[in-house]
Amino acid sequence: MSVSDLVASPWPWYVAGTLIGLVVPALLLIGGKPFGISANLRHLCSLSGSRLPFFCYDWRREGGWNLLFAAGLILGGWIANRFLVTPGSVVNISSATAQDLRALGITDLSGLAPPALVSWAALTTVPGFLTMVVGGLLVGFGARWAGGCTSGHAIAGLSAWQGPSLIAVVGFFAGGLVMTHLVLPWIF
Repeated sequence: MSVSDLVASPWPWYVAGTLIGLVVPALLLIGGKPFGISANLRHLCSLSGSRLPFFCYDWRREGGWNLLFAAGLILGGWIANRFLVTPGSVVNISSATAQDLRALGITDLSGLAPPALVSWAALTTVPGFLTMVVGGLLVGFGARWAGGCTSGHAIAGLSAWQGPSLIAVVGFFAGGLVMTHLVLPWIF
């Protein structure tokens, strides 16, 4: 079996889920590190020499490994896009989702994400700016306010039976539903 065969179709849920689930104990075994990615903005601001009290801490001791993890995610995405994705390939989405997007006026469903939602050209439109820039700032603010991102709370926090993580995950899902059913139709 070649590498291209492994990425040609999604892995079964029981394989992917097991591998994701093994990340938490692996990080705990490596050195008691929590799983998550949202703290990296704070680490980068500390690394840049910011004088704000929130950013004045030893980023090497607290976040050096996490920055390396984030760099690995970026490198892995680049490798996958550059060497493992067939040019012109399209993500298969359900016909109901395609119909809902067309009802919003999003007709080009090519690529990994609809260009009307995620592209450099979309940044110059009001809907694209609202979804990518304003939405991104709100997600970042919400993740820091919640004390972590969706992956940190949903994978690590829930596996450790943390009540605040359950509240955060419920909030993330509620926000996603509000965005999908109320805000996105209003924007488009």
